[in-house]
Amino acid sequence: MAFVVLAVLVTTPIQAAPFAAIVMDARTGEILYEKNARTRLHPASLTKMMTLYIVFQELQAGRLTLDTKVTVSKYAASQPPSRLGLKQGQKIAVRYLIRAAAVKSANDAAAALGDHISGDHVAFAKRMTRTARQLGMHDTTFKNAHGLTAEGHLSTAYDMNVLGRHLFYDFPQYYNIFSRRTADAGIATVTNTNSRFLDNYEGADGIKTGYTSPAGFNLTASAKRGNKRIIATVFGGTSTANRNAKMMELMDLGFGAARNRVKEQPPVAPHPDEALIASAEPQIDEIDAEGGAGKTIRISGAVTTSPRPKARPEVPTVPDAVAVAMAAGIEGALAEATAEPAPAGTLDFQAEAIAAGEPPVPEAVAEAPVDVAAAEEAADPVADTLIAEAAQAEPGTLDAQASALAAGTAPVDTVVAELAPDPALAEIKPMPRPDTIAAKAPVEPAPSEPAPVAVAETTETPAAPAAEEVQLAAVEPAPELPAAELPAPELVVTDPGLVDAPPAELTVAETAMPEVTAVETVAAAATVTPVEPAPARRAPIFDAVEVAEAEEPAPTEEVVVVMSTSGGRHFGVNVGEYGSRYDAERALLKTALAESATLNEGLRKTTQTGGAWRASFMGLTEEQAELACRRLRARAVPCETVGG
Repeated sequence: MAFVVLAVLVTTPIQAAPFAAIVMDARTGEILYEKNARTRLHPASLTKMMTLYIVFQELQAGRLTLDTKVTVSKYAASQPPSRLGLKQGQKIAVRYLIRAAAVKSANDAAAALGDHISGDHVAFAKRMTRTARQLGMHDTTFKNAHGLTAEGHLSTAYDMNVLGRHLFYDFPQYYNIFSRRTADAGIATVTNTNSRFLDNYEGADGIKTGYTSPAGFNLTASAKRGNKRIIATVFGGTSTANRNAKMMELMDLGFGAARNRVKEQPPVAPHPDEALIASAEPQIDEIDAEGGAGKTIRISGAVTTSPRPKARPEVPTVPDAVAVAMAAGIEGALAEATAEPAPAGTLDFQAEAIAAGEPPVPEAVAEAPVDVAAAEEAADPVADTLIAEAAQAEPGTLDAQASALAAGTAPVDTVVAELAPDPALAEIKPMPRPDTIAAKAPVEPAPSEPAPVAVAETTETPAAPAAEEVQLAAVEPAPELPAAELPAPELVVTDPGLVDAPPAELTVAETAMPEVTAVETVAAAATVTPVEPAPARRAPIFDAVEVAEAEEPAPTEEVVVVMSTSGGRHFGVNVGEYGSRYDAERALLKTALAESATLNEGLRKTTQTGGAWRASFMGLTEEQAELACRRLRARAVPCETVGG
């Protein structure tokens, strides 16, 4: 009987650990189930989750690396099992200590990490508690880094679930350590204490187990199925099998209660430096601490955030269509500015003269007297209609000029003519056209040759016997000139309607009228461009006399002089190399638009060297090239000067 009682006392705990559990949707933090979740209990080795969380903070802040050598302290080497087997003074890398603490739950490895980070286990425990407050674990107080039972070392199922969720979201790059079945810990290969649950539950990938007599069998676990992730915590299991069975029931409950589509809301990670500053304080408020204040408020002027500087403003991009249109406009303007002036007497010449505000009639043509009747012979009905429209339009307007140009006449701007009126010309009025005309057989001009310009004769000549005279307005004749200086051609008039009449000659006298030169300018311009013979019309037409062609000047020796078109601009800038000519030209255009102040005088040039296209601006002075490069480099655009 005594033996049986003794066996029962040995195998049965003196006092069973209280049971607590919680199930949470890891995506949102929503609680799906809880029982005694806020009761403060012994966390056991679940404490190592906080130890590893702080180690990950140090790695992220750069104060530790995975290869940092840790010297094992006397305190760490003296910790009871579970152990890695560290010796005092031994040096071991941080990566091996992390594997031993997370996978094997080695107490000496966790203590060595805490002593290395904070100097001793007391200071590290204070930092652990401060970090717990930052994470929202308000019912947790830590006394050591490994979780062995100590006075005041307490937590809750809810707080440990919050810590597990932060490990998953705050350090996803290290989270996979909790799902490894085995790991190389440097001096030994360790096996995961959570292997049974990981192997037996679909989707399980962590996190940490814990056990002490006062705590019972504890577990914080995580699993994912589909788009759902569940985190649950169990305190007070009676055995490993009992704990795993409870956890599987809680996980199934969680996956059944969690919604399929929710907006993920990760927890806010604290800044690691805040916990580091707090751990340096001589005292820290602790729950139920003897002599501690109920609540202490500290006001600190330390900077808690490090705002990023404002981003550099981006250079607005020009759409390709706009850039191409602008390039075409620029090239057209350059071509127009560098083009040679149009030949005198052409419509282009007249248009340029109108745009410049000058009379569009060449001086040589304006000075020569022209027979109006000869100009009328070259007219046609369409031209007559356009001339009539020009006469009806208001003088000086664009409509009048356009109609005159379409009719083949020079659009003399009446506003220009009014600037310098001739008083003598204003007093003279032309006489009416005579009613009689000599009968004469028509003289048809050659079909391929235009009628030459008629030159007025300055002296009277006897008329032919059978000719019938035409009465013209008598104007005071010009002073006589020597016969050798003026040609004496005959001016013949024909009536196209009198086909059967015998030929007759008509002499026109007193036609040299310098005072009427401005009036005859309009007719003179009409004879500059040859036109096809018009249909016969029943009106007096004058056949103009051919003018003798001027002798060609004697050929002279041609001297070619090569002049520099760059004016000493032997420098340029290169803005990079591109894979295609299109990319190079596009880069040139965008650079020219962005830096027009210094590159507007440069010539864009693309050259291919070694399979790459170089984009350059040439024809710059040395000062312009250097200034352009400085400005482009300030915009982070690669640039180098060339030439010199």
